[in-house]
Amino acid sequence: MFSKILIANRGEIAVRIIRACREMGIQTVAVYSEADKEALHTQMADEAICIGPAKAADSYLNVQAVLSAAIITKSEAIHPGFGFLSENSQFASMCEECNLVFIGPKSETIDAMGNKINARKLMIEANVPVIPGSEGVISSVKEALEIAETIGYPVMLKAAAGGGGKGIRKVRSAEELPQHFSSAQQEAKAAFGNDDMYIEKIIYPARHIEVQVLGDKSGNVVHLGERDCSLQRNNQKVMEESPSVVISEEKRASLGNAAVRAAKAVAYENAGTIEFLMDEHGDFFFMEMNTRIQVEHPVTEMVTGVDLVKKQIEIASGEPLNILQEEIQFSGHAIECRINAENPAFHFAPSPGKIQNLLLPSGGMGLRVDSAMYSGYSIPPYYDSMIAKVIVHGHTRFDALMKMQRALGELVTDGVVTNAEFQMDLISHPAVLAGDYDTAFLQETFLPNWVPEEE
Repeated sequence: MFSKILIANRGEIAVRIIRACREMGIQTVAVYSEADKEALHTQMADEAICIGPAKAADSYLNVQAVLSAAIITKSEAIHPGFGFLSENSQFASMCEECNLVFIGPKSETIDAMGNKINARKLMIEANVPVIPGSEGVISSVKEALEIAETIGYPVMLKAAAGGGGKGIRKVRSAEELPQHFSSAQQEAKAAFGNDDMYIEKIIYPARHIEVQVLGDKSGNVVHLGERDCSLQRNNQKVMEESPSVVISEEKRASLGNAAVRAAKAVAYENAGTIEFLMDEHGDFFFMEMNTRIQVEHPVTEMVTGVDLVKKQIEIASGEPLNILQEEIQFSGHAIECRINAENPAFHFAPSPGKIQNLLLPSGGMGLRVDSAMYSGYSIPPYYDSMIAKVIVHGHTRFDALMKMQRALGELVTDGVVTNAEFQMDLISHPAVLAGDYDTAFLQETFLPNWVPEEE
């Protein structure tokens, strides 16, 4: 087992990893930008080292600075968390060259699954159903128009190297396609340095269902059930739950088996997520694989009792999976709400600032808050606006929903506007209470009718 790990991230996920390491008796090294000098992760880690200015490109995305920090501090491994360098195959490869263990899959696996076109081909070979679409890179608008005409509108243009909602455009007609193709390409080029595009049929209405997998270095793979991530705004997840209310036990087994086949097809090591879309008939289709820990991993931890971050570290150190598929038990229902420093009443504008007074919900069984906030902390304007995750677990879905309402009602972040009220209204909506929603619900049904409470 490692004696020291460097965490190449910030915010709540860095704090989450530090806590797991502390429970495992592992020393930690935090890296931080000049804007994060007073951040909680820098105060909690055993060591902290500045790696550059506030801009992410000059600090958290600065591969040489991160690797230098690891070498200087004599760290043995690097945990990338999510975002930043977590799915950067070049970074994973450079860790290996520097005799540092990258806590994640091999660089070639990241490459194989990071390119969505290549991933589609691999899944077809593994007998995992994929969404109808182009077989390879679309080289021109003309080609895109021809394929879209064949599979039928609406279609989704996607960046081959995409993720995080970047380089994605919904196209409803041939007239819209040229403009969307150009803008998606430009966004993909800016975000990923790769403007390769492909096209898929839009599955609508759809549920966004993802399956958590774990794989070790000996080829053992297990799944830990599904998460329903259908409540989204601008292709970004807002609330997640496990299990999904629309998945039967038979379908759950089928989904899990497909996810395991997908992971084994690329000899997957560490924690990963296979994402599917499920249509109105209950048929599911592979969408993509995330080769990292997910923001929403706590809901799986709540229903299985498996600490995914600890498993990541154990697998990376060479330990075999010590759980068999039949030993994984699912209990109750879990929900996660993402708390962002943003103002929903003003088009979700970012709301950085100083937290004058903080009260995190606590007390009672089945409640967890993952956050890097504290009273007096100034949220910097340079990074993602997510500042906390409220996670609850109940014996039933109704229990979990009531617990989440209670928790959100207790949250106080004086000095900073958040989306907590928006989340409260969302989980209280009759359709959400009934589990009757899809990927279009939040954007097309809830938001047009949502009226923020006047202060």
